[in-house]
Amino acid sequence: MASNASGGFVSTLATNKDRFRKTLISDQVYELLRQAVVDGDLAPNDRVVESEIARRLGVSQAPVREAVKRLAREGLLMHVPRRGHFVVEISSEDAEYARQVREPLERLAARLATEHITDDQLAELDALVERMHEAVAAHDVSGFRDADIEFHTLVSQYAGNPFLARMWEVIEPSLRTLRAISDPLFDGDWCAMADEHGRLVGLLRSGEPDKAAAAFADHAAGRGPVPDARAVPGPRRRTAAKKTTAKKTTARTAAKKAPATAKE
Repeated sequence: MASNASGGFVSTLATNKDRFRKTLISDQVYELLRQAVVDGDLAPNDRVVESEIARRLGVSQAPVREAVKRLAREGLLMHVPRRGHFVVEISSEDAEYARQVREPLERLAARLATEHITDDQLAELDALVERMHEAVAAHDVSGFRDADIEFHTLVSQYAGNPFLARMWEVIEPSLRTLRAISDPLFDGDWCAMADEHGRLVGLLRSGEPDKAAAAFADHAAGRGPVPDARAVPGPRRRTAAKKTTAKKTTARTAAKKAPATAKE
């Protein structure tokens, strides 16, 4: 973000300056920056400069640095050596290609896992669902993503087909980067999404491979029962965090653009 930046994001920083207190400052900065990415005030390839954000908010760089690292772990920011952090640009076409590959793998993994899975393995999946619920309660998107991705990785391993497990290992980093699995920008009920994973475990436990395979395929393709507001026609719902800020304009001028080599 350039020191002479203007626009929606700079307005957001100025409006929220007085909200910050000495307790949990990094959490507050995180929420502010994350909302800026979600709303588009920080656009793809915009540079996020910790020192400038700290100066505008009137806080030290330490909580800003922690917030930026947290967003990077979630996959919303990427670090370019010697240049800093940038908002990740996701190609919708590439993400769709990734989902197309993920769907048949999840279908096959669920079908085979239903026939091979043990009680101990089911208990491990149950524990991951519980971790998802704990992450929701703690507003920990990164923790939810870690548990979610581990859940699907284990199912691929429980299928008992080493080639399938290897294929999953190959594509999983791309699925994570392209947000074709556990999208951190999911705009729906995160608790219901955790419950949905519990339902998937129940289908694996049921011993009905066709039903489990169909459910996992729908889940992978985004056709599951938990809706994402981004896919629903009509005005996008405003969040509580959004309501507390002044009216925003586009923030594409609020940050420097990353060079072409910085794109994913």
